[in-house]
Amino acid sequence: MNLRGCTITGFGSHVPDRVLTNADLEKIVDTTDEWIVVHTGISERRVIEDGKATSDLAVEAARRALDDAAIDAADLQLIIGATITADTVFPSMSAVLEHKLGANRAATFDLVTGCTGFVDGIVTAAQFIRTGAMDRILVVAGDALTRITNWSDRSTCVLFGDAATAAVLQPSEPDRGLLGWAMDTQGFAGEHLCIPSSGSAWPPDEKAIAENATKLYMNGHEIFKMAVRGVPDIAMQALDKAGLSSADVDWVIMHQANQRILDAAADRLDIPHDRVISVLHKFGNTSAASMGLALDEIYQDGRLKKDDIVLLVGFGAGFCLAGAVLRWDK
Repeated sequence: MNLRGCTITGFGSHVPDRVLTNADLEKIVDTTDEWIVVHTGISERRVIEDGKATSDLAVEAARRALDDAAIDAADLQLIIGATITADTVFPSMSAVLEHKLGANRAATFDLVTGCTGFVDGIVTAAQFIRTGAMDRILVVAGDALTRITNWSDRSTCVLFGDAATAAVLQPSEPDRGLLGWAMDTQGFAGEHLCIPSSGSAWPPDEKAIAENATKLYMNGHEIFKMAVRGVPDIAMQALDKAGLSSADVDWVIMHQANQRILDAAADRLDIPHDRVISVLHKFGNTSAASMGLALDEIYQDGRLKKDDIVLLVGFGAGFCLAGAVLRWDK
């Protein structure tokens, strides 16, 4: 079988209007602006409005991506949602989007892989497009992490923000768009980043609520160590599959979790820091949306040029790792 290429033909993102600064957090928990900036690189983050849900962020990003691709929602064949904070456990976020967008010919499903969701969605969509099964797929990655944040935990509540990003994927020549990818899961470390009471193992109850077990828990020290080791490895696997090296990369888009992780991984990949895009200072960790936000930054301001090589690499709950190499085709 001759496989087709798969490329991004439309892109968009959306963040809430409300800004939560480090000064605001100083009033909530025992922390300081200086400590947060030094240890994370974050100065502010966006918070979803009361009465809104993840799908509301996602639909705005999706509309921008569809407009950018100049296609109608009714022409979509599949919507892949990537989120850990869907409006409800079911129906899925992608099913809600199908209705809100008027994409009444599209099949839908969600990926629940957390911070690698943007890459996972693109790679999954590519399998349908490369084989010729589908021609027009929307990938929407979004999370409202502030809805599952433990605001009494000063080590985690300073990290998270809300956002959504979306990409339209369509067929291309084989040497365009997605050139290579790699994925890995190290499930033994899943306990280091989780919501303890959120499913059938421990259904939410009064005890769980009292102990904040229905909120996000993270062992930051362990996640940091695994990310610094794992990100360069999965990145090199993706580059190898694309037949490229780190010297060929124009832009590196990592999961936006912590500036120290971005810097350490860049050093291990021997990639100059000025090629590693960071939007942490103004958005914080937005989970599945974070890589898309960074990509949209250089797309919108004109730094991202046609034929640029982009390395996407993420890590997150699971413990999951994912990398993808794109030749930008817009």
